[in-house]
Amino acid sequence: MKKASTVLIFLLCTLLAGCNKSNQINGSSLKTINRSISQIKEKLPLDQRIEFEVSFWTLRDEIRNNQEFMDAIDGKTPDQLIEAGKELFAKRKAAGKKDYEQYANWDQMISQYSQERIDQNRKKTPDARDKTPPARVDYQMHSM
Repeated sequence: MKKASTVLIFLLCTLLAGCNKSNQINGSSLKTINRSISQIKEKLPLDQRIEFEVSFWTLRDEIRNNQEFMDAIDGKTPDQLIEAGKELFAKRKAAGKKDYEQYANWDQMISQYSQERIDQNRKKTPDARDKTPPARVDYQMHSM
């Protein structure tokens, strides 16, 4: 009985330790990064989700080497990743990068991206091909 309770406590502690990193990026491989990014993104509110995505892709653009990128974002929380994105934005803006000249600050860039996302969702018009019925495919069955 004593062994069973010890094993149960050990399993419970292991389970709790495993659940502790649910909001952190797993940077062990590119596949796990994409999986954890998707899971984290689903849990974030819309305004923070866009900041998170922009930060992720800004960092990915900055760090081209896969291993360096995986090491740089491994274990980061959404807030830490957004903070890194803001720092990189400030660095690029101060360096006079052409793409960042149109934005006064990070918040303006994020609000513009948010508006673009909203406009994309509104402009979805049905494809003309969807209005026409599909072509019929008749098969002639022959007996053997």
